[in-house]
Amino acid sequence: MSAPVLSPQGQAPQLDTVRSWKTPIIYAIFAVVALAGFAFNAPGGTATFGISAGRDVIQLAPVVVPTVPVGWASALIVTAIAVFSFLQIKGGRKDPRWLPIIYAVVFVIGFLVWVVGSAERTDVSLVGLLAGSVTLAVPLIFGSLSGVLSERVGVINIAIEGQLLAGAFAAAVAASISGNVYAGMLAATVAGVLVSVVLAVFSIKYLVNQIIVGVVLNVLVSGLTGFLFSTVLSRDSQTWNSPPSLPVIQIPVLEHIPILGGILFRQTIVGYLMYAAVIIVYIGLFHTKWGLRVRSVGEHPKAADTLGIKVNFTRARNVMLGGAVAGLGGSFYTLVSVSQFTTDMTAGQGYIALAAMIFGRWNPVWAFFAALLFGFATNLRFVLSILGTPVPGEFLAMLPYVVTIVAVAGLVGRSRPPAANGTPYIKG
Repeated sequence: MSAPVLSPQGQAPQLDTVRSWKTPIIYAIFAVVALAGFAFNAPGGTATFGISAGRDVIQLAPVVVPTVPVGWASALIVTAIAVFSFLQIKGGRKDPRWLPIIYAVVFVIGFLVWVVGSAERTDVSLVGLLAGSVTLAVPLIFGSLSGVLSERVGVINIAIEGQLLAGAFAAAVAASISGNVYAGMLAATVAGVLVSVVLAVFSIKYLVNQIIVGVVLNVLVSGLTGFLFSTVLSRDSQTWNSPPSLPVIQIPVLEHIPILGGILFRQTIVGYLMYAAVIIVYIGLFHTKWGLRVRSVGEHPKAADTLGIKVNFTRARNVMLGGAVAGLGGSFYTLVSVSQFTTDMTAGQGYIALAAMIFGRWNPVWAFFAALLFGFATNLRFVLSILGTPVPGEFLAMLPYVVTIVAVAGLVGRSRPPAANGTPYIKG
């Protein structure tokens, strides 16, 4: 924001810019952490990163990294970026858009080298780490796409957690009864839509606060699925809670590409649908007439209404479409990750998906990469616990949520949601 200030001669007004020091302060805090940990407390020796899987056609040699030089280099680079950011803000300029990406990459490299070099086992498969990160990010990506579809038309979707959980429950039950995984996927999609119908009716038709409706739906789905799990599924798990697993589909030739083969071309159908959903939602929102109408409803519903667009119908349709996407993502938990349903098995992932959407600035592609970041943090927790690192287990358990808080706290102030987001529309 800025306020006009008259010059001493009473001539043309100047703008007194209000500077935000949030980002350079965050940079500085993590630069101190990097200096204290990666540089002054570098473990010595080396860290080894495998970059080829056993089935790759071309086998690449592992990368052996000396911990001390890399630790000092990464710490000094992030410190320099922090200083540069302070100077930019002091001079009334904005940081380049690429700066936080460079900062994050350098910090993660320094952290990986430091923590692997300090572990009992000083070698880790980088391919396995990345492939596991993509797998864990699948429901987050579906959830973030659900949020994008809803909030682009002006409806805040806090109910992503409930949509994912309902999808996981419905997939487990339907696949168990029918013995067909595709019936489970269809049931998951329907369950997500049903949760969204409730959200749409109360927030669009009855004008109830959208955040409250979303929170209530999350609690409702958690309680309902928990009750059914304890009273029905647990008593006869063979009938109700023993779904088959989705098979991994390997694309010939492409799956043997070093590094990328195992990440992109060895997925279940849910994984491939994830890539397709990101592309379709992006093209639909930004390159079609439908997307233009959707975005106009989210930015200026009254103007959209004057042009003949049915605002509330468009909102309800998009909310239900988002529910279908999230419900499909929920099927990952019971048809891919674990072949059964357990109480609250989504474990707050819907809220992380919401953070990914905000971090990605309501853009499907950037939300995809944000979800991958959170998936990486989650997988890194598991990998580091196996390696036997000196990092306390409690900190490792917090890692995905710390990344979520830092990412959103660092960028949400500069992210602008759709102008009419959360505001009900009353015709006339």
